[in-house]
Amino acid sequence: MISMTISSNIEFIQKEIDRGKKTIMIKVIASDMDGTLLGGDHKLAPRTFETIKKAQGMGIRFMVITGRNFSGAVEELKDYDLSCDYILGSGSEVRNAQQKVESQIEISIEKCRQILEVLKPYPIALTLNGNEVDYMIGTDQEIEEGIIKVMRLFHTIPDETDVRETDLYKRIRAKGRAIKNLDVLETEQIPIFKMMCSSDDREMLDEISEKLCETGGLAIASSFPTNIEITDERAQKGPVLKSYIESLGYTMDEVMVLGDSLNDYSMLSMEFGATVVMENGDDVVKRVAKYMTKSNEAYGAAYAMEAAMDQRLDRLKKQKTAVNMR
Repeated sequence: MISMTISSNIEFIQKEIDRGKKTIMIKVIASDMDGTLLGGDHKLAPRTFETIKKAQGMGIRFMVITGRNFSGAVEELKDYDLSCDYILGSGSEVRNAQQKVESQIEISIEKCRQILEVLKPYPIALTLNGNEVDYMIGTDQEIEEGIIKVMRLFHTIPDETDVRETDLYKRIRAKGRAIKNLDVLETEQIPIFKMMCSSDDREMLDEISEKLCETGGLAIASSFPTNIEITDERAQKGPVLKSYIESLGYTMDEVMVLGDSLNDYSMLSMEFGATVVMENGDDVVKRVAKYMTKSNEAYGAAYAMEAAMDQRLDRLKKQKTAVNMR
């Protein structure tokens, strides 16, 4: 009788333990591109592509969630047979797997003017992202210098001549359009979803960020330490992703998100099922993510996706989630 009672108690305790365990079943994977899905060369590795296709074959919905606009995102994936959803411009545009626009959040022309007023005292180039075209304010020389500066900071190309010879530089020049002022955009009713400026003067960028925050109604982030990305305050990766996946019938706990930089903060700090930061990620986002995977150079995104498919998130390094810092 005593033996049976002990056995029953053990069985009851085990059932309670099992009930307390929550198996995370991932049905959606949403990944940032640069610094996360892509390697240091900003290219998609074959191993990572194969892992995405495997996940899709298992019924997992894959989404790209990036600060790039649509043309910039598709450019790096064009050599692969990959159909996926896109959340672009850090949340300012959503496209489904058929590339149809689901939603857009513009920066109003009034806000664009306020941003330009803040930037006026600073020696910094500004790019305004439309759907397919990047608009640049300034003379041809100023615009060329701005593109070179961005590429040297983003791609760490030391020699100016090398920059001009790259295919990327030629693509940026081809899809860019110089404009004298915002009147052109207003007259032609061209929507702007994101504005960006870059500099290796980080103190200046911090100062600009503070002043932009004071204008209100804007989200200020960065995809690497030497840039500022400006969107409408509603256009942030996390809230936009939440809204989109719920419109498709998924719940937050069925979603894995992967990112590395400050423009990933809004999604890595939210209560998605698995929030995964890259080993090469910014310290700020490392403090809010639940898990950490390997670096982008070590195929960390593929490693995390494989853990999700195997329902073995314990393979990833557990992070100590900090108090929300926003």
